[in-house]
This record gives sequence, C-alpha cells and structure tokens, in this order.
Amino acid sequence: MRKLIAASLLATTAVAAPALAQTNPTFTGPRIEGTLGYDHTGAGSSVSNNNGRDDQKIDGLLYGGGIGYDIATSSNIVLGAEAELTGSTAKSDRNDYTSDFGYGRVKQGRDIYVGARAGYVVAPATMLYVKGGYTNSKLEVLAGSTSQTTDTNFKLDGWRVGAGAEHAVGPNSYAKLEYRYSNYERGNIDYATGGTSQRFDVDTDRHQVVASYGFRF
Repeated sequence: MRKLIAASLLATTAVAAPALAQTNPTFTGPRIEGTLGYDHTGAGSSVSNNNGRDDQKIDGLLYGGGIGYDIATSSNIVLGAEAELTGSTAKSDRNDYTSDFGYGRVKQGRDIYVGARAGYVVAPATMLYVKGGYTNSKLEVLAGSTSQTTDTNFKLDGWRVGAGAEHAVGPNSYAKLEYRYSNYERGNIDYATGGTSQRFDVDTDRHQVVASYGFRF
C-alpha cells in the first residue's frame, strides 16, 4: 500500500510539474504599459540663481505609456529595448519672465524616450534593472499671466538613465517602480510664425519617480 501511495504521489508530481512551470512568470517578449508618477524639471548645475527666488523648477504629475521587448538570456540576465511617450501637468506659476530658468513661463509638454535596459532576475517573479537612452522634451510657452499656451515652444534633446524593479503580478502582467534622471543639453525654438531657431546649448535637469502597470503578449 505504501509503495502504491508513493508511486501515486510521484506520478501526480510529474504531471503537475509542467503545469506549475507554465505559470511561472517570465520577463520575455513584447509588452505594453501605462505610467504615472512625479515629474520635476529644473535648471542644471551650470545655471545660477541670481534673483533671490526659487524659480528654477516646475513640478507636476507625469502620465503616459510605453512599449518594449525583452529577451531573457542565461544566468538570469534580461536585455530589452523600449520606447515611451508621456505628458505632464508641471508648469510655471509666475507671471514674469524667469531669466535664470531660461525659458520664461512654461508648461511641460510631451516627452519622447527611446532606449534600452538590462535586468537581473533576483527572484522568480522579481527583476532589478538599469536603463538608458535618448529623450526629447517639449516646453510649451505660456501666454502672459494666464494658463493659455502659445504656438511657441522649446524642444530639448538629451539623455536619460534610470533604475527600477519589476515584479510579475501574473503570467502576463507586471508592475514596476522606477527612478530616472534626464539631462537636456541642446535645444531649439519653434516659433508661432512657423519658423525654427538654430540649435543652442541648454542645461536642464529632470527627475522622475514613476510606477507602471503592464501586460506581456
């Protein structure tokens, strides 16, 4: 009888093992996600505040989404490519021109990011990762003392680095918590008349702490 019970348990385990393996989360394949978090844009280290006011920053809520594709390799390493499009509620609340910030009264516009990431699976359902790539941001100019945007805006080119943790919630869904830092070094002005200025040097920092929820296919 004991031998029969033991044989039955072994058979049950052998049958169940593939099913359990199929439910184990992975970090491979295409994905899509929504993102929400804190957004801070401010003057870089080369910009000094000479007017005695703390007018070198704008803060707000970041929102948007992204897509990506990951490939799990041996030794728990995951490599991937990703792209993101976001907006932000961050804007200036001052009525005058803030010369030290460099852009006057502005609202944070859309941001485009394209980059890559590398992760390490520290647990069956958890991965830690670092990321980096190119980012292009738009600052929309505000008209006078109102919240109305004009047709003039600044377009800034820069780079982004970040780090985060991703946890598989289920076989096809995941949640992420991430910090990223961006620095914009070059920019140009798109005028209301349709013209575009020559590119010029800028020094603008951006800090973001975001949470994402996504699905794999």
